[in-house]
Amino acid sequence: MANGHDDAEDWADVRRWRKAERERLIAARLAVPADARTAMSQRIAECLDAIIGEIAGRMVSLYWPFRGEPDLRPWMTSVNERGGRTALPIVIEKGQPLIFRAYKAGDRLEKGIWNIPIPAEGDPVLPDIVISPIVGIDPANFRLGYGGGFFDRTLAAMPFKPLVIGVGYELQRIATIYPQPHDIPMDRIVTEA
Repeated sequence: MANGHDDAEDWADVRRWRKAERERLIAARLAVPADARTAMSQRIAECLDAIIGEIAGRMVSLYWPFRGEPDLRPWMTSVNERGGRTALPIVIEKGQPLIFRAYKAGDRLEKGIWNIPIPAEGDPVLPDIVISPIVGIDPANFRLGYGGGFFDRTLAAMPFKPLVIGVGYELQRIATIYPQPHDIPMDRIVTEA
């Protein structure tokens, strides 16, 4: 019979496994040559257009690429050119949901947590579409992230459910992330394939 201790032990095992898997997947991603990652990012952008359709008037949250993630900054520029609006997520503090601030190329940036650039000013916005980088993804669309839990907390705190699209590379597909009750699956996954 399961008691609180076993659950805690199981979660500790999952956390240890996730940490090792995260390191393996990030290393694999960084091992892909930069020009190949650029080509894969371009394919991901084309797939995003196909899924999202008309972008005008919609607010899309993206991310600043970090540790070999798909670089969607050129696509971000094209969203703004086509009448969409873009935003970047900001870590306020550990254990708290992210906020989003509008951002387009040319806006002033400052260094955020982990030295990731964030918009320097602006009121929080609520995106209709959240594009999230993945470290790993399983067949049920559960995302392995960096382990801070920011993403799940943010979605849980939003007043409406945005369309959530996880982006990454085929090499990041794994059998399971051992999802926990707080894990929220992505609506869609887009890779270069």
